[in-house]
Amino acid sequence: MSIEILQTHKLLDTCEKALAERFTVHKLHEAADKAELIARVAPAVRAIAGGAVDDALMAKLPKLEIIANFGVGYDSIDTNAARARNIRVTNTPNVLNDAMAEITIGLMIALARRLPQTDQFVRQGKWLKGNFPLLSELNGKTVGILGLGRIGKEVAARAQAMKMRVVYHGRKRQPDEPHIYYDNLVDMARDADWLVLIAPGGKATEKIVNREVLTALGPQGFLVNVGRGTLVDEPVLVEMLQSGGIAGAALDVFEKEPQVPEALFALDNVVLSPHQGSATHQTRNKMGALVVANLDAHFAGEPLLSAVV
Repeated sequence: MSIEILQTHKLLDTCEKALAERFTVHKLHEAADKAELIARVAPAVRAIAGGAVDDALMAKLPKLEIIANFGVGYDSIDTNAARARNIRVTNTPNVLNDAMAEITIGLMIALARRLPQTDQFVRQGKWLKGNFPLLSELNGKTVGILGLGRIGKEVAARAQAMKMRVVYHGRKRQPDEPHIYYDNLVDMARDADWLVLIAPGGKATEKIVNREVLTALGPQGFLVNVGRGTLVDEPVLVEMLQSGGIAGAALDVFEKEPQVPEALFALDNVVLSPHQGSATHQTRNKMGALVVANLDAHFAGEPLLSAVV
C-alpha cells in the first residue's frame, strides 16, 4: 500500500507532482475542516512534507517518522519535540545559497544607489528638473556578516568581488575562514559600514540586533536582513530609520510578515522585498526535489541527505 503523508502548506508544482507520484498525499492547507482531516488520516500518516509543525500536531500523528521541511530555516518546526518523539527532521540547505547571496548583494546595491527611488525619479519626470542626489558605493566599505554559514560564505565571496572588506560574528570563530572574527556583535557593528543578517531565527537569536547594536552601526551604517525578521527589534529599527540613527535598511524579512510596519512605507532610506530570497524557479525546484529525495531516502532505509534531527 502507498505510504501516506501530510502536506502542511502549498508547495511548488514540481514538488507536489513528485510527491503525488510516490505517496498518498493529504493536503492539510486545503482542508475545510483541518481537525477532521487530521483525525481521519492520523492513524496512517508516516511523514510530513512542509513546515509549521508543533508538538501538538506531532502528538496527533502516532506513526509519524519524518518531517521534510521545505526551506533551509526550520524554526517553524518544534525540533525538541521531534527529537523527544524520535521523529527525523530534514531541511533544504545549499540549493538556495546562490539565490540568497545574489539577492543580498542586489539589496545592498539597491539601497546604496537608491535604485527603487531613482526608477520613480525618472518615471515621474523629476529628472527634467534636475539630477538625483549623489550617493555612495560599496567598494572600500566594510561589511559585517552575522551568520557566516553556507549562505554567509557566498555573500562574503561576492562582497569581496565588490572590493569590500569582510568581517563576521557567530557562535564561534571559524579557523579556516580568512575574514576577521568578532566575538562581540556590538563591536562588529561599530566597525562596519554594512551589517548583513543571515542568521537563523529562534529564541537564541530573537532581537539579537537591538538598540545597542543599531546605535553602534550608527548614522552612516546600513542594515540588510535576509535571515529572519525576528533577528531585529523592529520598532527600534523603524525609530532609528526615521530619526537618522542609521543610514538605511534593506529588508527581505519582517517580524510578522506579510504584515510590514506601515511607517516603513514613507521612508526613502529603505528597500523592501517580500521574502524573495530563494524565490527563483531554479532554486525552488531544487528545494522541492530535496524534500522528495529526503523522503525517498528515509523510506528506503538510506541515510538522509540533509538531516537536522
